[in-house]
Amino acid sequence: MPEPAPRRLPRGRHALSRSEVERVHRDRLCAAMAAAMAEKGYVGTSVEDVLKRARVSRQSFYGVFSSKLDCFMAAFDKASELLRRRLADAAGGGGDPMARFERAFGAYLEALASEPGYARLFLVEVYAAGPAAVRRRSEIQHGLAEDLAGLMGVTGEASRFACEIVTSAVGAMVTPAVAAGDMDAVRAVGPPVVEHVRLLLRSGVLDA
Repeated sequence: MPEPAPRRLPRGRHALSRSEVERVHRDRLCAAMAAAMAEKGYVGTSVEDVLKRARVSRQSFYGVFSSKLDCFMAAFDKASELLRRRLADAAGGGGDPMARFERAFGAYLEALASEPGYARLFLVEVYAAGPAAVRRRSEIQHGLAEDLAGLMGVTGEASRFACEIVTSAVGAMVTPAVAAGDMDAVRAVGPPVVEHVRLLLRSGVLDA
């Protein structure tokens, strides 16, 4: 399911602290950045575009972020947190490694399909945002591979490397569909990947 819309500040005077106001602005600006990615991409998006979508003043923007890139990176981290939270929630229901993987992977694809702005930001526009964003993307992908290894209960070097390969392959498979805005194609990645991971388990590639 999509994330709830970021809250808006109450009209007129309110009792919110400065930190709470900044948090609300940050959430709204991150959501606006994600929405802009789905429509205009990183290069085509200006700070003004983000302000209009967030209904936040320029002064408030620069009270939270130093630049468009700074806002993008915050939205990228939010997308990463969303994906990893969905994975953790889905994996927590018990069952054997294959059952846990199938639930978690389904949740991952559904998170991408239900949040097209954050999905595009995370998988496509990150490469337009420059080297720092690409490094962050690489770090997150490595973290997802570690999550997969933990999910499957593997510890051996070869098995952990197989998890890295699966994670990289999934990213390569879903990115064109996200770039095209074809969320049915994103979901369609699920069955063949699940079957391939099942074969890896049967063959011993993902032995603990």
